[in-house]
Amino acid sequence: MQTIQTLINNVETVIVGKRPVIELAVISLLCRGHVLLEDVPGTGKTMLARALARSLAVDMKRLQCTPDLLPSDITGVPIYNQKTGDFEFRPGPVFTHILLADEINRATPRAQSALLECMEEFRVSVDGSTYDLPPLFMVLATQNPIDMAGTHVLPEAQLDRFFVRLNVGYPTLDEELKILNAQTFSHPIEQLQAVTTEAEILAAREAVKQIRLSPDVAKYIASITAATRQHADLRLGSSPRGTLALARGARGLAFLRGRDYVTPDMVKQLVAPVLEHRLIVRPQVSALGKTASHILKEVLDQVVVPPS
Repeated sequence: MQTIQTLINNVETVIVGKRPVIELAVISLLCRGHVLLEDVPGTGKTMLARALARSLAVDMKRLQCTPDLLPSDITGVPIYNQKTGDFEFRPGPVFTHILLADEINRATPRAQSALLECMEEFRVSVDGSTYDLPPLFMVLATQNPIDMAGTHVLPEAQLDRFFVRLNVGYPTLDEELKILNAQTFSHPIEQLQAVTTEAEILAAREAVKQIRLSPDVAKYIASITAATRQHADLRLGSSPRGTLALARGARGLAFLRGRDYVTPDMVKQLVAPVLEHRLIVRPQVSALGKTASHILKEVLDQVVVPPS
């Protein structure tokens, strides 16, 4: 537990004033989930991935998504070896611990789909052979919601594979002054040291699985996702994968808070980042300014909260 708090504190020395975002990224790591960072340029999306990788002392590779990116550029490709006369598999950037997929919506749907198996099955299949990815494999993908020229909207199937969608947001005035002062001579990322190991993160993952989820809270989680599927303003509600993610995320949050059981309030805190990107609002409703966030608030007001 103390190791995870140290990890969060370490990342916060680089990503100033964004502790809730860092906590959700760490929860995703503990729950073996992937993160979609959606925000305007320059808010620290890429730096968050770099700081997390440095704090863990693990490999990180950056995949710059462009329209000419091919699936083999992501997963790898067999190369003919003239000396042996055989084809040898050359791993792509996906074979790493933390994969930063920068501007993922600039890649074509064909390239985006290459990440689907990696993110869900934690393995890669090439020419009939299957290769396992590292245990700590995690995708942190970024996308810019403002500049839509030359982009391809992520399909629902891929959005559903992201554990959470996060918005870093602009810093406050005081936070921006701290950022200015911290980078007078060099960037804090250059001095960032590792504070935990892969073995400690894997042990923390096992501890998260032991967090108790009572039948009442489990029913509360399932009722929330079921209510999204029945909501008249939604064309698509949450999938069962969303239900599982909400339960896992609540366990992760309980672990961060030093509790050995999940409370309804913890579930509520995770509903927006875990479920919002999985919902599709009807066009006529969206035209009136109603968002998935508004609908989730309605759902939470309607579903009966079990006693803590």
